[in-house]
Amino acid sequence: MRCIKFSRRLGILFAKIYALYQCQSARTTLRIASLKHIAVNTRLLLPNKIEGISRFAYEILSRMVKSHPDIHFSFIFDRKWDESYIFGENVSPYKLAFPLRHPILWYAGFEYAIPHLLKKIKPHVFFSPESYISINKTCPQVAVFHDIDYEIRPQDIGKKTHLWYLQHFFPQYAQAADKIIAVSEYTKNELNKCYYVPPEKIAIAYNGCTHHFSPISPEKQAETRQKYADNCPYFYFVGTIQPRKNIEKLLLAFDLYKKNNPSATKLLIVGKKGWKLESALQVYENMQFKADVRFTGFVSDAELNNISAASLGLCMVSFLEGFGIPAVEAMHCETGIIASNTAALPEVCGKAALYISPEKPEDIAQAMQQLSQDNALRNRLIAAGRIERERFSWDISAEIVWQELAKFM
Repeated sequence: MRCIKFSRRLGILFAKIYALYQCQSARTTLRIASLKHIAVNTRLLLPNKIEGISRFAYEILSRMVKSHPDIHFSFIFDRKWDESYIFGENVSPYKLAFPLRHPILWYAGFEYAIPHLLKKIKPHVFFSPESYISINKTCPQVAVFHDIDYEIRPQDIGKKTHLWYLQHFFPQYAQAADKIIAVSEYTKNELNKCYYVPPEKIAIAYNGCTHHFSPISPEKQAETRQKYADNCPYFYFVGTIQPRKNIEKLLLAFDLYKKNNPSATKLLIVGKKGWKLESALQVYENMQFKADVRFTGFVSDAELNNISAASLGLCMVSFLEGFGIPAVEAMHCETGIIASNTAALPEVCGKAALYISPEKPEDIAQAMQQLSQDNALRNRLIAAGRIERERFSWDISAEIVWQELAKFM
């Protein structure tokens, strides 16, 4: 309680600072009173950091702005914006006076600074491509929920202060939202089960796949294998390295696979380091075949396309996924998929994956053996992926989001 009161006092202080030093572009001087007007939380649109939730924001907003030039969009950033994210002349960018990168600043921003701005610019609706909105709302709000992993696997959250904030405020956000967009049936069902959000309040807009992802030539495949795996076959994982992604069990499984199937096969771990890495790093240090594990760090979409298309298959063995964009990317690259039998992955992958228990390294190892040795099975999964991937389109999802926002204008 003391923490909440302290945060509120800080929030009021930051809101006053914001009111004095609010930044906006010259385009905000346009007369917009007669236009339909959508304000958007765009704090996740950052250069070289478009992945996961920010990918959804980028793909949906870029399409809506261009498809609806008669609508005025106010983009609200928490730091100086990159001009590449101002998708049209009908966008006015605003910058908050402080970045929203800590629970106290989340509270100050979403409960004071943003409502203060919304009162001034008077949009018809406030859209947040992530779950953060305002309890202290000044207009209708539409929020996107990608998952509620902090309720299901709280042990995976990096900091206790972050976990407290998520568990305290997100149930309130779910109630304060006038409409919720969920990225899967799984997430919709969890919102109903955990937060008692009625199903009719939730629409579903799946993630999609960018144009970067497609099969590559045999020559490009060979070049990619040479670059990343000493010209050897390989499996790959992609994502931020953190507990929910189950890297520890994946490494144990790869060691077991190599013991049972002597070969030159490698494992690529593609993605940036996250939090709570100690256990996974210890497993890595104790591996018999750790020399065959390669950490690439973050790579561009174009490079990830090559890695995916030249691989034996994607290992998406997460404990929990609210959707799982890499699985759809793998379908477009026409490679195999090993996926957990939990959360949203069976919904997304359908018949295009070999399913395993994420708790059992021996299951993952067996799936690796099947995918690497049974070409007929791998080809069946790839063929199934060509069908499954047609369900996921950024264009379709952008239209779903637009239709929900239009109801408030």
